[in-house]
Amino acid sequence: MSTMSRSRASLSPAASERSTLPMGASAEPGSPDFKSLEQPTREQLLNHFFERFKFYTSLCLGTSAILAVFAFLFLIPFVVEPAIQTILAEFVPEAGICSVSQHVHAETLTNCTWASCREGCTTAHTKCHKIRVNLARRPFVESAPVPTEWDETDLKFLINPEGCGYPPTVNCSVFASDYAGPRAPKTFPCYYSLTRPDLVVARYSWESTVRGLVLALVLPTTVFVFSLSVLAYWHCRCCDRACNRRVHAESFASKEDSKLLCELDDDPSDDVF
Repeated sequence: MSTMSRSRASLSPAASERSTLPMGASAEPGSPDFKSLEQPTREQLLNHFFERFKFYTSLCLGTSAILAVFAFLFLIPFVVEPAIQTILAEFVPEAGICSVSQHVHAETLTNCTWASCREGCTTAHTKCHKIRVNLARRPFVESAPVPTEWDETDLKFLINPEGCGYPPTVNCSVFASDYAGPRAPKTFPCYYSLTRPDLVVARYSWESTVRGLVLALVLPTTVFVFSLSVLAYWHCRCCDRACNRRVHAESFASKEDSKLLCELDDDPSDDVF
């Protein structure tokens, strides 16, 4: 009986360690039983801030990478492919002399297999303007007389190398009125292709074409690569090890130690038979 009482006494807390507060009561700040909560250290606050910053930044970078992919896919048919076709067409940098030889305002899809101007590059049109011009391969000069001889006749005349566009930069009614209307000039500057002799355009700029192509290729690619690189550095353990190769290399022997080990291995006196 005495043994059991001693064991119970050893398991029970000491009198000095027992709480003097009744059940459900809390100590007041001024009382000796009050213990204040530990305040986080500066390092803990910085780690917490960095983790939150890392989470939200990773979310933004992931969204940016996805948007960059969709933007690149969207720019391929609208910017990249037309720019490449324009560069391959090799338009002359200096405008030649053109004069309208035929203008037809056609209707129905069968009659609009090609058009000098289209408002929209992805839809079929039932009404279109077809303009053909005569071309003189000489530099255009204002107030020059109309040439009596033409180098090419009845060539397709397009508003730009793609033959289409979107308002407000492209307005087919205004285009037809400016070049084939009653107040249109008899001669006007135009740009002809060296690789496609049957193609003549009204608007062409080498600088704008190259600028659009470079921006369409560089911007989405840069955003995607940068976002993916940061995400891989933060969340990929293999990439983290590769970036901190110096830390892992310290665990291996140096060149001098490796050379010494090789010499010891080659020493025949150390062989044990």
